Amino acid sequence: MELSAEIGHGGGGRLAPMVLAALGIVYGDIGTSPLYTLRECFGRTVDLPLTEANVLGILSLILWSLVLVVTVKYVIVIMRADNRGEGGILALMTLALRNADPAHYPRATLTVLGMFGAALFFGDGLITPAISVLGAVEGLKVAAPSLSPWILPLTLVILLGLFLVQRGGTSRVGRLFGPVMAVWFLVLGGLGAAELIRAPDVLRAASPGWAAAFALENGWLAFVALGSVVLAVTGAEALYADMGHLGRAPIRVAWLGLVLPALLLNYFGQGALLLHDPAALEHPFFHLAPDWGALPLLLLAAAATVIASQAVISGAFSVARQAIQLGLIPRMRVRHTSAEEIGQIYIPRLNWLLCVLVVTLVLGFGSSSSLASAYGLAVTGEMTIASVLGYVVARTLWGWSRLWAVPALLVFMAIDLSFFGANLLKVADGGWFPLLAGVTAFTLMATWRRGREIVFRRLAAQGMEVDLFVRRCQEKPPLRVPGTAIFLTGSTRLIPHALLHNLKHNKVLHERVILLTVKSEEVPRVDEARRIEFSELGQGFHRVILRFGFVEEPHVPQALKLLAEHHLPIDLMSTSFFLGRETIVPSTRPDLPHWQERIFVALSTTAIAASDFFCIPANRVVELGTQIEV
Repeated sequence: MELSAEIGHGGGGRLAPMVLAALGIVYGDIGTSPLYTLRECFGRTVDLPLTEANVLGILSLILWSLVLVVTVKYVIVIMRADNRGEGGILALMTLALRNADPAHYPRATLTVLGMFGAALFFGDGLITPAISVLGAVEGLKVAAPSLSPWILPLTLVILLGLFLVQRGGTSRVGRLFGPVMAVWFLVLGGLGAAELIRAPDVLRAASPGWAAAFALENGWLAFVALGSVVLAVTGAEALYADMGHLGRAPIRVAWLGLVLPALLLNYFGQGALLLHDPAALEHPFFHLAPDWGALPLLLLAAAATVIASQAVISGAFSVARQAIQLGLIPRMRVRHTSAEEIGQIYIPRLNWLLCVLVVTLVLGFGSSSSLASAYGLAVTGEMTIASVLGYVVARTLWGWSRLWAVPALLVFMAIDLSFFGANLLKVADGGWFPLLAGVTAFTLMATWRRGREIVFRRLAAQGMEVDLFVRRCQEKPPLRVPGTAIFLTGSTRLIPHALLHNLKHNKVLHERVILLTVKSEEVPRVDEARRIEFSELGQGFHRVILRFGFVEEPHVPQALKLLAEHHLPIDLMSTSFFLGRETIVPSTRPDLPHWQERIFVALSTTAIAASDFFCIPANRVVELGTQIEV
């Protein structure tokens, strides 16, 4: 009923192109998993005998993982949790924080879970481009064995080219993503169906009994195999993360109408192939194609993996922007690469950091099989966190009773923790990398958040109440000069330090003084009616609060045009913006541990100037510095 309503509401004419876009934007990661998943289930990590019972058992596990994890958990349940249309682990965190009773669901716990989920997303984002592109180029071993020595150099060239084109944006290339991925999924399904026609008995694996029998017969080895089975569902989190770009209906229709059937056909086709040709295990995906189709399939696979990598990189940019707006990481330069799409952004510093780390991964691991040993830990960790936060949202926002919410949580957690536990076995073989990346990202976010809280507290301790300052200006009026001065401040209660320093050193105040506070709301976008809050303070002082959502660009000059509605028009050419610039220095009595203090000081030097972040013209800015000990 819900899906039908969404389709009807969106209109069939608009739904079709949105479904096509979903194929290109959302499904690149999970859509390229057939390149390596079944091979790794019987590869060196698991060392599972290639018997009929084992093949059918693995196929059954893959099928029911796609049904329970992707279809039921994400497509049906988690995607209901939209934060004004936006999805992703940070959006889920803000929903949980907004509706949960702190007495039952501590805010600190929910915040830590959301932060760690976002940190794990970055760890996953490093491995996806490396394993996807490398897995596709390795098809040269089948299509052109003589070119096998060029696999690693060609992979690096493709990846470097991918990161180089990020600065130009993806709006033009994005138009090709959907059609290319549509062809990709049709080819996936076609290759698998052709093999199934020759060996339809493999369809018996659709029964969950084969999965149960596989687990009972193999015991510990079956548990180890889950670490490779999970490769089939990597990318499921992208369905929810990219919901803000497309809406629920196109993502759901694309999944149920094309992606899921194509994936299942291909996996079952690979299984059928392995049963009658065990030698195809080296690259079962590419062996599905006839000899004449090996090279075209290789080229199509390379295109699909580039698209998958692009989607993950764009997702990393989006999560980073949300983290900046929520105050979890230092301000970074964010460039908008499309005038039409707000989600089309480019973060130079993050782009090149990802590039260096991805290239290092490829050189360090050397093959997609080795990378598969590192893949899965970050994904399953994020999935587990999504289940916990989803439970809180179900109870507090959707009004689910414990009778419904607890069993659902137990089922999802049992699956997530089984996958997570199996992937913990990969730590020594490479799983340490995404875990290290996630822990590092979380430590940086936690340090930055805690450090900023200390800075605000120190500034507040040295500040003066606004009401008291205005009264003193009335009792002893300072010299006033023509024009408007806007002082940015994080506090709506205290006079900004920049104003006090300006008055102390220059002995004057402008005839109009605006105390401006920019707030990032825990919603994706703020309605224009709530954008600005204005109040008169007397003696030529005005309080202005600007609100932006966590996916919006905080363009202060543009938002200040709304002051005309309050009879306070702003002429930028006669307005000066005064900003405080804090220099963080170590304290003899630190509030942070020494190691964390050093990290925070280093992070503070990387943050871009507030004037750049808030899009304030440089020639209208006056910065007044102060030192803050932490």
